[in-house]
Amino acid sequence: MEHLTPQRKVSIMIAIMAAMFFAAINQTITSTAMPRIISILDGMDYYTWTINIYLLTSTIATILVGKLSDMFGRKPFILIGILLFIIGAFLTGTSTNVVQFIIYRGIQGIGAGIVQSTAFMSVGDLFAPRERSKWMGLLTAVFGFSSVIGPTLGGYLIDHMDWHWLFWIFLPLGIVAFIMILILFPKVERKAGVHIDYLGSFLLTTTIVPLLLAFSMAGPKHAWGSTMILNLFAGTIVSGILFILVERKAENPVLPLHLFKNSVVTISNIIGFLMNFGMLGAMIYLSFFVQGVLAISATYAGYVTMPMSIFMVITSALAGQLISKTGKYKRFALIGVPIMILGMAIMIIMTKVWMAVLAMCVFGIGLGLGMPVFSLATQNAVSHKELGVATASSQLFRNLGGTIGIAVMGTVMSNRLVVNLKDAMQYSNAPNLSTLDPATAKKMLSFANPTNLMNKPLLEQTQASLPPEAQGLFTQMIDNIRGALGDTLSTVFLTGTLVLVIALVLVFFLKEIPLRTSNAAASKDATREQEIQPATMS
Repeated sequence: MEHLTPQRKVSIMIAIMAAMFFAAINQTITSTAMPRIISILDGMDYYTWTINIYLLTSTIATILVGKLSDMFGRKPFILIGILLFIIGAFLTGTSTNVVQFIIYRGIQGIGAGIVQSTAFMSVGDLFAPRERSKWMGLLTAVFGFSSVIGPTLGGYLIDHMDWHWLFWIFLPLGIVAFIMILILFPKVERKAGVHIDYLGSFLLTTTIVPLLLAFSMAGPKHAWGSTMILNLFAGTIVSGILFILVERKAENPVLPLHLFKNSVVTISNIIGFLMNFGMLGAMIYLSFFVQGVLAISATYAGYVTMPMSIFMVITSALAGQLISKTGKYKRFALIGVPIMILGMAIMIIMTKVWMAVLAMCVFGIGLGLGMPVFSLATQNAVSHKELGVATASSQLFRNLGGTIGIAVMGTVMSNRLVVNLKDAMQYSNAPNLSTLDPATAKKMLSFANPTNLMNKPLLEQTQASLPPEAQGLFTQMIDNIRGALGDTLSTVFLTGTLVLVIALVLVFFLKEIPLRTSNAAASKDATREQEIQPATMS
C-alpha cells in the first residue's frame, strides 16, 4: 500500500485513529463507573470477571488476528473488529443482569483486540519503517488521550445519566469509522494456497487462557498453591508443550517459532512485557496510595494520575516525529526507560500529593519516549509478510506483562501488608483500645482493613459517631494504618522499579537495525535475522 498518495494515506490514518479512539474510549470511560454499574446489576461477586473476560478475549483476538491478517489483509479484520465492538457495546448497554453483562463485554473484548492490533499493523502496511514511527507515536497518543478524558467523562456520565449511555454514547463514532475504512482502505487479495493453522490456534488459546486466568484469580480468594491455580498452570504447561510440537511441523503456523530466533523481536517483546508490568503497577497502586495513605477522594485521585497520560501523549508524539527524522530509535529507549525508573523511584519515597503528581509526570515522559520504540523495532526486524504476526506478538507480551504484573505486585502487597499491619497494631505507639467499651473498640477495629481507608465519607462518619474519649485513639489508629499501608506500597513500587531496571539492562542488548525507507527492501541486518533457519526446531 506504499504506492497510495500521501493524501489517501492520511485519510486512511484518520479513519484508523477514529477506530482506535472508539475502542479505547469505550474501555477507559467505564473504569470509574464499573463498580457502580455492577452494583446496580447486583453482581459484585462477579466483579473481577467483568474485567478478566475483556482481557482474555482481547488478548486471544490480538494474537490470532496477526497471522490471519497477514494471509487475508487487514481491511476485513479491522471492519470485523469495529462491527463486533459496536455490537458488543450496544448489547452491554442492554444488560439486565451481570451474566449478560459479562458475555457482552467478552464480545467487546474480541472487537477491541482486533481493532487495536490491526491499527498498528496497518501503519506497517501504509508506511516504510522510517516514516512509521511518527504514526505509531500518534496512535499511542490517541490511546493516551482516551486515558486522560475517559475516567473523568465516565465519572460525570454515571452521575448525570443512565449507565447504559456509557456504552452507547460513542456508537456513532464507531459507525463513522467503519464507513470511512470501508470506503478508503484498499482491499488486499487473498493469497492462494494458504492453510489456516486451526490446531495451532486452538492450542495457543488453551495456553494463554488458563495462564491469564491463573494470574487474574490468584490472590485473596484463591491461594497460589490452591488446586485451582495449580491446575490452571498445569494446563498452560501441557498446552504450551503441545503448541510448540505442533508449530514445529505446521505448514503455516499461527505464531512462527522462528520469530523468536530473531534477537530484536525477542528482546523487544521481553522489554515490552517488563514495561507493562511496571506501568500497570504505577497506575493501579499509585491511586491506592493517594486515596488510602494521603486521604485524597476518588475524584481528585483521578486528577493525580492524569498527568502520566498527558505527558505520555505529548512525548510519544514527539518521539515518533524525531525517530522518523533521524532514523534512530534505540537512543529513545535508553533515555525513556531510565526516566520511567526515576518516576517509579519517586513513588517509593513520596509522602505528599505534589510528589505523586511529580512521579506521574516523570513516569509519563519516560513511557512516551520508550513505548513506541519496541513495536517499531519488532516491525523493522521482520519481513513484511510477517508484519502482522510480529506486531501481534508484541501486544501479546504487553498484555501478559500487565496481567502478571498486577498479580505479582498484588501478592507482594498482601504479604507485606499483613506484617506491617501487625506491627502497627502491636508496637508501643499503637492505640490502647482496652480502655474503651467493647462495642466502640469493635467499630474502630473494623478500620484495621486498609480498604476501608478508601471510603472517606464512611471514615468521617464513623469518627463523628465515636465518644469523645475514643476520638484521639481512632485518629492515632488510622494514622498507624495509613503508615503501614504506605510502607507496604513503597515495597510494591520498589518491586516495579527493579523490574524496570531489568528492562533497562535488556535495552543495551537491543540491536539497532537502520530503519528501512521501503517495505519492499529489507535491510541486510533484518534479512540476515529472518534467514536464520530454526534447524533445532524442525
